[in-house]
Amino acid sequence: MFRRLLSDQPLIPSLRSWSCACGQSHPPTGVCSPTVADVSVETHIQQTQEAALLKALFPASALRRKLLQTVGAASLRAAVASALPAGALVSLQAMAQEQRTPEKKDLKLGFLPITCATPLIGAHPMGLYQQRGLNVQLVKTPGWGTIRERMLKGELDATHFLSPMPLAMSLGLGSPAQPMHVASIQNTNGNAITLHQKHKDNRDPKNWKGMRFGIPFEHSMHNYLLRYYLAEHGLNPDKDVTLQVMAPPDMLAQLKAQTIDGFIVAEPFNQRAVFEGVGFIHLLTKAIWDGHPCCAFGVSAAFIQQFPDTFSALYRAIISASVLASLPGSREQMVQAIAQPQYLNQPPELLMQVMTGKYDDGLGTRHDVPDRILFDPVPWHSQAIWMLTQMKRWGYVKNDVNFQHIADQVFLLTDAKKQMAQAGWRAPEGTMRSHRIMGKAFDANKPDEYLRSFPIRAGA
Repeated sequence: MFRRLLSDQPLIPSLRSWSCACGQSHPPTGVCSPTVADVSVETHIQQTQEAALLKALFPASALRRKLLQTVGAASLRAAVASALPAGALVSLQAMAQEQRTPEKKDLKLGFLPITCATPLIGAHPMGLYQQRGLNVQLVKTPGWGTIRERMLKGELDATHFLSPMPLAMSLGLGSPAQPMHVASIQNTNGNAITLHQKHKDNRDPKNWKGMRFGIPFEHSMHNYLLRYYLAEHGLNPDKDVTLQVMAPPDMLAQLKAQTIDGFIVAEPFNQRAVFEGVGFIHLLTKAIWDGHPCCAFGVSAAFIQQFPDTFSALYRAIISASVLASLPGSREQMVQAIAQPQYLNQPPELLMQVMTGKYDDGLGTRHDVPDRILFDPVPWHSQAIWMLTQMKRWGYVKNDVNFQHIADQVFLLTDAKKQMAQAGWRAPEGTMRSHRIMGKAFDANKPDEYLRSFPIRAGA
């Protein structure tokens, strides 16, 4: 049935001759008990919606057929159901129904050469931008400060962001305030704390006083997670260690020169340190917060207002790439695409260790962690609120914060729910998800209480 629905035939067949779960062919509101009939109709509608969404995600029928042959119908369908929670499914479906021509077709998108940018990068060689009528130029950028400056100057139309950056830029932290949005999360997990080999017998963070660590940017999940990790082990990250901002590609050279003791960063630089024998992976960041957001696809508020249909086309292309990156059967294809010199410029076998989670840690142990990196694109407000609590905790935000208001303004989940309702779909309940960071529950509805629970924080 799923293969037929993925064909170019009409997506919603007549229900008059559809076979119910009872095994009989009859109108679904006919002889079955209401409970069975309702469940059967709901299942059928869900399958039809998923098939329609696949056509929205992958408009080229040849690509859909190739995916079905490569990963199988069941895997592809499961990816749509699980990789994209309901809010994203419906907002995407609502956009797909419009089929409008992009107002601006020639676009420049910024990115850093890291695996976190897989959806934004992978959409390019796999033709997903072109299928949406977009002519995209990917602009490789060495560091996050440059990304911020180019977005503020309007030199980039959209970009690969660290997920806290649009929050910080909207608040005017470290730069003039300019409203920015997180349209989708690029990846979850996918980072690690790496130490120089000389520290292989110094694995207890309580003994790290005086050490120097590289971080990619002040307003990054890397900075917030490392600070959290150190503080949970009794160290004040502002007093007991040195955190030095540096571009991700520079971290390995700094580790080799022993000007830093370790770093926390995205891949492939952790695995590259192992590959070159200079460092070892102390800890995957998923051990701090399993499922934490990392990078994001972001645009300015002005861009969405001026080019709404271009934004929708961009969003659909990147979500499509997120689905592809989430399929184990297509990850090798994605790795081959992003490994090219103009993108990550890394050996495919190195990237496969990251994408499959089958990797060496540099200490002689082989690991199998399938969720080492994931590509869940939904920007939950609870994620944004946690980031804001850490900005407040470490003194980046000095004044009182309306956490929910800022999350609503910057993370576009609310807009997705509006589109969902307008399309006649049932919106998901709430905007929050439950999170646990190092075993401690985070209630996004009580951010001030959460903040007060930490004995180690700025000014305490």
